Amino acid sequence: MAQFPAQRMRRLREQPTMRRMAQETRLSPSDFIYPLFVTHGRNVRREVPAMPGVHQISLDHLLREVEETAQLGIPGVLLFGLPSKKDETGTEAYDKNGIVQEAIRVIKKAAPDMLVIGDVCLCEYTSHGHCGIVAGGAVDNDKTLDLLGKMAVVQADAGADVVAPSAMMDGQVGAIRAALDKAGHKNTAILGYSAKYASGFYGPFRVAADSAPQFGDRRGYQMDPASARQAMREIEQDIEEGADMVMVKPALAYLDVIAKARERFDLPLAAYNVSGEYSMVKAAAENEWIDGRRVTMEILTAIKRAGADMLITYHAKEASEWLRGNGL
Repeated sequence: MAQFPAQRMRRLREQPTMRRMAQETRLSPSDFIYPLFVTHGRNVRREVPAMPGVHQISLDHLLREVEETAQLGIPGVLLFGLPSKKDETGTEAYDKNGIVQEAIRVIKKAAPDMLVIGDVCLCEYTSHGHCGIVAGGAVDNDKTLDLLGKMAVVQADAGADVVAPSAMMDGQVGAIRAALDKAGHKNTAILGYSAKYASGFYGPFRVAADSAPQFGDRRGYQMDPASARQAMREIEQDIEEGADMVMVKPALAYLDVIAKARERFDLPLAAYNVSGEYSMVKAAAENEWIDGRRVTMEILTAIKRAGADMLITYHAKEASEWLRGNGL
């Protein structure tokens, strides 16, 4: 093998053009899925305090948001809803006229080629803020499954291309697949939030979606951050139950889990660059502690390099603008 100085690794790094040609991982707007928070009312565009650049928007603002997203080459959006009212069983989640169902219809009418993904979880809709039915002071896994199935069906009825169960109930993918098939939605895909961890990085999202639990926490059903092998079992189970795509959430602190999943499974793999990861970058950049653009692109590249095919990220629009500006 050639030794120094015959072998100089810097030859592939000195010139910008050479670096681009030799790079192993490439980001594209087509890698991104953009999360949106939709709410009732008109002329609502309310910035989330802890998430600069992220807004809760009413349906009359949704069209412009989706149009901008499509123009940037971003192929899909992930919808979260803020209901008009909450109750113990999250009724609006599976009401055909619920906010997410209305948003799906609006998007599909205006931009039929935009991939629309509906989040399937009750936490935004329940008065107690948990992801399922509460009985005896605890979340009842099995009673929740029927409601998740109903929620997926009404989203599919409205035109959702993909439903994404994030409640982390055992058996949720199987229950949703059965409900969709029974309702005639055999071609509606399921993106399983298969390895969703009980993470401290969700704080800003819970403000954006008004979904903080009113008692206890979600560690009984979301994954322990110390476990990676268990994540592989969760992903495997979702695949066995009929998931078409799987996800690791959060992304940045779980790059090892993304890499393990990529090595082990062949299904399309998503990673969610969650709210806390986004907000930390924004806060540090605002204080001029970091170069926000450079760090954002480094993080997104790392997530893709670890093995993710799809990146769900609040940075999607700005990152796509930067990529376009670089002529990439």
